Amino acid sequence: MALPILYSYRRCPYAMRARMAIWAANIQVEVREISLREKPVHLLQISPKGTVPVMQLPDGTVLEQSLDIMQWALAQNDPQGWLNAAPEAVNALITINDGDFKKALDRYKYPDRYPEHTQAYYREQGEHFLQRLEAALAQHDYLLGDKPSMADVAIFPFIRQFAAVDTEWFVMSPYSRLRVWLATWVESALFAEIMQKFPVFAMTASERLS
Repeated sequence: MALPILYSYRRCPYAMRARMAIWAANIQVEVREISLREKPVHLLQISPKGTVPVMQLPDGTVLEQSLDIMQWALAQNDPQGWLNAAPEAVNALITINDGDFKKALDRYKYPDRYPEHTQAYYREQGEHFLQRLEAALAQHDYLLGDKPSMADVAIFPFIRQFAAVDTEWFVMSPYSRLRVWLATWVESALFAEIMQKFPVFAMTASERLS
């Protein structure tokens, strides 16, 4: 029986969260690790936007968004109960993460591309979200309760990126609960599994010529 095909890129936070859900759901997929400089023709055929993750199901259905892939995987099997949190609360946090916070993160990581403001300014913009998460974690171990939810899984790869821009600053920052929360995910066995290195998917000669 054909497996779902997952086009992925190991370091992409959107692909990370999709893989986390797939692995947690114990779903077998064919992982096709892409090269950003030479994207497979098939990927561009099923998803012209050319960004990952993209999943093609055996029936031909294409899922082009990481959150759709997460929802699909967890709908098949959700042994850790990641879908148990209130959808409205989950969506509210993810919307901020994928919107204003991601915008600040990109500028904080690459301030030379956005010379309108300083790197410190962009970090301060991102800190608005960090402060919200820290306040939530003061109430419980995870973002929306005492058990992890889809919100935690969808958000932590981006916090990981933010923390890595200036590790010394993050370690000394007032977000002690956020650091513990982030470490819980980064040091988990599941994260180690999804961060294994897959060989880059090789295009055929005919694909290269097309």
